[in-house]
Amino acid sequence: MDNIKILAIVGMSGSGKSVAVDYLTAKGYPKVYFGGMIYKEMEKRGIERTEDGESEKRFREMIRETEGKDWVVRQVIEEIKDLIAAGQKRIILDGVYSWTEYKALKHEFPKSLIFVAIVADKKLRYDRVAKRTDRSFDAAAIRERDRSEIENLEKGGPIVAADYYILNNASIPDVEARLNKILEEIKF
Repeated sequence: MDNIKILAIVGMSGSGKSVAVDYLTAKGYPKVYFGGMIYKEMEKRGIERTEDGESEKRFREMIRETEGKDWVVRQVIEEIKDLIAAGQKRIILDGVYSWTEYKALKHEFPKSLIFVAIVADKKLRYDRVAKRTDRSFDAAAIRERDRSEIENLEKGGPIVAADYYILNNASIPDVEARLNKILEEIKF
């Protein structure tokens, strides 16, 4: 697996993770979406997604509590292995949420995994989330979401332990330029 590279994009809501992931997938790299594992399982169990995201938040916390904090990452690891078996050598991960997930991925793919954290000033993140056309939140809701993701999901760990950081306080082209430099540096 020495020639396999897996790039995990992490960050808090509104930081610009989706911008980075969309840019990379537009280049043709396949992605594995952590939230997608939750959505698939909710659908399988007949649980509807609510517009405010509350049903997925409750389900995400419940599945981790009942099936283990590593439930999502176990599904993700299988999907990554399937992509590798199909011949993929470059894979994007979208949405590593917890320290447990970080450790499991590092254990499974120690030489292949590279973490990139997208960070932005809190006020700017909150403004971005408030302006979203889907899944927008007001400041109180995003503060609660931040608290929940940090306390309940241990989301801060993967961000702190990232190999690279991109400060996303400016423009999308700035993020893309920084991503390109990272891709070149790691020979992605």
